Amino acid sequence: MRNLLNEIADRQESFGRFLHQPAPVQQQVVWHPTSVIAHERHALFHQQPVCFWMTGLSAAGKSTIAYALEKKLLQAGHACVVLDGDNLRHHLCSDLGFTEQDRRENLRRAAEVAHLFNEAGMIVITAFISPSASDRAMARAIIGDTRFVEVYVDAASAVCELRDPKGLYQRARKGEIPNFTGVSAPYDIPLQPEIVLKSDRQTVGGSVQVLFDYLSEHSFTGDSFKDK
Repeated sequence: MRNLLNEIADRQESFGRFLHQPAPVQQQVVWHPTSVIAHERHALFHQQPVCFWMTGLSAAGKSTIAYALEKKLLQAGHACVVLDGDNLRHHLCSDLGFTEQDRRENLRRAAEVAHLFNEAGMIVITAFISPSASDRAMARAIIGDTRFVEVYVDAASAVCELRDPKGLYQRARKGEIPNFTGVSAPYDIPLQPEIVLKSDRQTVGGSVQVLFDYLSEHSFTGDSFKDK
């Protein structure tokens, strides 16, 4: 992952945005800077912005863990938001399919939204299959390496297929769903994720606690929080 990031480093701006074939900016479009500086938002929310980017097979438990963590964080007084893959495809990404190109665009949009929420000072929790290592590297570059925490929600494919609340694996094996990750499309297992959650072995609560503790242990929240 780090080597892949080094390869794209020359396409990054100083604040971590990804510049892969950027569209030309029209002359009448001007960047308007905010008068609110970052530490003012940090002080307001008593937290550092961070993005948990959860990746894993369908039915691995990403969304379940994401929303459980959101509830725990809100109860603890933290400003946070969940970006769920299925939910975004209902609105922001409703025009996209599941080709390799569309999947990449889907994740690019999601990463841009996560970046905006982080800029507003919030903790972001995402739940996307995001099967491609290069697409995850793109998301990391957009969000910024210091804010991006890759979380591999690891569950055996047999367990995911057994859970399969939407019946997607069965449909994919019948050929009804093309390019289905884990059946007819590959999944690049993260090589160096910051966190690995064995969701087929530990409870949802246990997974949530790992993520919750990570925030304080790395000075994003808690007594160790420091306004950098």
